[in-house]
Amino acid sequence: MASDKVIHLEDSNFEEETKTGYALIDFWATWCGPCVALAPLIDEIAGNMDGKLKVCKLDVDKNMQTAARFGVRGIPYIVLLKDGKEVDSVTGNDPSRVRALAEQANS
Repeated sequence: MASDKVIHLEDSNFEEETKTGYALIDFWATWCGPCVALAPLIDEIAGNMDGKLKVCKLDVDKNMQTAARFGVRGIPYIVLLKDGKEVDSVTGNDPSRVRALAEQANS
């Protein structure tokens, strides 16, 4: 079950939602097995980091403009932004690296 703490982004609201503070963006697609497998971790991070980190998902099939802007070539692609600027990213379902990415918002 998807967490209500996860913000679902689209091309139209991406800038507004990510321009201030830390944001962790999960670029994913419904047909992507590793993306679906990573979803529970994304939900967990959203719950644990509530108030410190915005946790967001962006469906690459429906929001190609933003995916292209970030040069997404493989999914899942998780990127950490601070005030709209990329800090770091992880490609693939690698839970330890995704957790480490989220933890950067605590430092």
